[in-house]
Amino acid sequence: MKQLSLDNLRTFVTVVDMGGYAKAGDILGRSQPAISLQIKKLEEQLGRKLFTKVGQRHLPNHDGQLLYQHARGILSLNDDVFRAFEQPSLRGRLRLGIPSEFATTLLPGIIGEFSKLYPDVALEVTSALSKQLLSNERRGDFDLIMALVPPGQPTDGQLLVADPLVWVGDKNQNWNPEYLSLVLAPDGCMYRSRVIQHLKQQTLPWRISYTIADLSGITAAIQQGLGITALAKSSLPAELAVLRHKNLPELGTINICLFEQSKQHPQACAKLAEFIQARVG
Repeated sequence: MKQLSLDNLRTFVTVVDMGGYAKAGDILGRSQPAISLQIKKLEEQLGRKLFTKVGQRHLPNHDGQLLYQHARGILSLNDDVFRAFEQPSLRGRLRLGIPSEFATTLLPGIIGEFSKLYPDVALEVTSALSKQLLSNERRGDFDLIMALVPPGQPTDGQLLVADPLVWVGDKNQNWNPEYLSLVLAPDGCMYRSRVIQHLKQQTLPWRISYTIADLSGITAAIQQGLGITALAKSSLPAELAVLRHKNLPELGTINICLFEQSKQHPQACAKLAEFIQARVG
């Protein structure tokens, strides 16, 4: 009797949700060739192509959409079985602090899946700059913090990944590589500091054309042609793309770290940390 691989199905669902092999690989911690091989095995087993490539995105075709609905149900049933047998049941309230760009791109999927598996755990999420989340005044307000830490800076957090900082723009908008217009978050943002630091070392003219704190606002401004920005690669929204040009300096990496500090609900905190680590680490 034929049997579908749950691992391949979960990869397939992640590709559909993220719109491409590379982003799915970033979340699942696998290379793009490994993701491609899993999808190929699934297509061979079903005897159908599942995706249509449009630009850099992989969009499910009719057969892919049909499989997506079944796959979500199969994975949901699988997760329900584990939830039914998991003891003890997790309960309580968790306060999560997370940078706004990850709250926009990473958090929705995590919250939905985590809340379904652990419905008795209430999540209270605050998005802010990493500097603010880790400040002495606010750090004690959270049970779990996901934050950006500059490479080389001592930290008591768990390193998830050294994420490359990349230049980001809208491929449908023209941008001038001879005079950079930048869309950046306010002072205190590590991306902003890194961009300005590297551009000051060059003779290329540049200006900050628009300043806004949240990723959705940055994305909207870029789509309106106001400029380009820099982001951690794993926080890249589907609407934008990585830019490469000889005039754009390399920006290095940023450490993404987790800080577990819950005293009331350590098991629930550890489980949420596992969810985040699986999608970022």
